[in-house]
Amino acid sequence: MTALAATQPNPAAAPSPAPGNDDRAAFLREFLRAPFTVAALTPSGRPLSEAVTATVPRTGEPLVVELGAGTGAFTAAIQQRLTGRGRHLAIEINARFAERLVARYPGVDLAVADARGLRDILTQRGHDRADVIVSGLPWAAFTPGRQDDLLDAVTDSLAPDGAFTTFAYAHTRWAPPALRLRRMLRARFEEVVPSRTLWANLPPAFVYYCRRPRTPLPTSASGSTNERVSQP
Repeated sequence: MTALAATQPNPAAAPSPAPGNDDRAAFLREFLRAPFTVAALTPSGRPLSEAVTATVPRTGEPLVVELGAGTGAFTAAIQQRLTGRGRHLAIEINARFAERLVARYPGVDLAVADARGLRDILTQRGHDRADVIVSGLPWAAFTPGRQDDLLDAVTDSLAPDGAFTTFAYAHTRWAPPALRLRRMLRARFEEVVPSRTLWANLPPAFVYYCRRPRTPLPTSASGSTNERVSQP
């Protein structure tokens, strides 16, 4: 895991406007530098951002964790839903993206780190479990082992009644990495509900809403993971 670099959140500061053309250019530059960690040419659009963050409650003081914050498309939507309440921890491994996030969203606690270290990051900040975890991570670009580690970190860090959301692109829905992600989600959560396709996003995408994490994973008599795959 990379060294942690934390910002001091300033709840009184309002977030800057939503990402625009400058963010698209930054996203493209980082994709060209590291296509296997960015894995997209443009930031997520507003329809997808609103759908992914729909589980962030509009009341109370929740702890919301954002994985793979990028240029802040989901960050902006989370901040709008929280309206100064609760705590918002964003994790971003790309230092250049992180610099932009720090300047734009001073109310967000930002860790420059690998999301696989989520449990340790929460502990270092005095947090127990997250109420909501929102993911902008490029699952299709990761090896099976990295996918496993990331989802283990999610289920180990999410409250029993918490919600985890992530997304996938519609055109890759039946590709092997996407099918494997679906199996892993169903193995780790009692409830996995895919959204309708968001055709307004470029490219079109859909969201997985996951609740009631299974910890630890169920195992068969032989000791292997029982993924309990059900049909979508």
